[in-house]
Amino acid sequence: MSTNSQPMNSSSRAAFNRDVTPVLPASMLQEATVSPYRRGASGASHDKQAGRHEALRPPSAGAAVEIFPSNAVSRRAVTWNGMTAEIVQATTRNKIELHFRAPVHLLVVCERGIRRNGETFVEGLPRSALRDQTRKLTFVPAGHDYFEWQEPRVLTRLAYFYFDPATLPIQPEVGFADMLLAPRLFFEDPALAHTALKLERLIESSDSSNQLYLEALGIVLAHELVRLNAGAPRVEPPVRGGLAAWQQRIVVDYIEEHLPEQISLATLAQLVRLSPHYFCRAFKQSFRITPHRYHSARRIEQAKALLARPSRSVTDIGLALGFNATSSFSATFRKATGLTPTGYRGSLV
Repeated sequence: MSTNSQPMNSSSRAAFNRDVTPVLPASMLQEATVSPYRRGASGASHDKQAGRHEALRPPSAGAAVEIFPSNAVSRRAVTWNGMTAEIVQATTRNKIELHFRAPVHLLVVCERGIRRNGETFVEGLPRSALRDQTRKLTFVPAGHDYFEWQEPRVLTRLAYFYFDPATLPIQPEVGFADMLLAPRLFFEDPALAHTALKLERLIESSDSSNQLYLEALGIVLAHELVRLNAGAPRVEPPVRGGLAAWQQRIVVDYIEEHLPEQISLATLAQLVRLSPHYFCRAFKQSFRITPHRYHSARRIEQAKALLARPSRSVTDIGLALGFNATSSFSATFRKATGLTPTGYRGSLV
């Protein structure tokens, strides 16, 4: 996986701070009835009579996802007690960077997103270069770092949901304020996605009469997060013991995006919310091969495709696929195919 961008240095962080929309103090957030919301770097603002709940930022966080350059997207946010929902629409296919770290939880819902290149990082999880993020969700617990850069292939459309665990009006017995929620990157959950989509549509309608319904759906979304984190059962066991279709898709996509890397069994199991032991057994029942052997087989298939291009040397191909020496690449390739990489390339002539 090619990684040509690193977490922001001091200069890029300064650029973030210059371009991000100004933050309102908590007191103003509580009292605002009409809020200016700047779109892009032009500084143009607009006022909308959208009811007492509309504002710019999460109620007590004083922060939102920073996007640089800010004129690469249009943003609209609605805030109510303990929660903010924000719709973000890309306006350019140029490279953008995103960063977030705050004392609130963040749920990212990607309604549409395909990137040519990029990387996403959530503190506590392996980095991902998944290209098609459409209908994928990401959860960033309060206090965790979230960073992403991408070169979009299509105009990305996202929804950000910010949850303030200290002020969200959810029943104390649920324990939302004290619960340690786990980070999740590019997962699928139909119930969570369905509720989030309904909230997006309400925000787009700009109908202040729907305020109570909006707030109720926000509480439902928070409960969905609690349910997801509780994970009991973590996932319904497939009828015949194999992986469900969505689990197979997530694991296969992850392996394809990380072919050159060493992928642990625990990492793959975490992606689909299974224990490593159960995941290994279910994977083998689905693919008739262990996860390690599947990963190795996919690397060999990729090596074959690259060997068909005479412009690349055997050494370069081995390094690109994660082998630290030509000898180990040759040995692995020969064991799988019966030919050395050079012999295989010769057989294609």
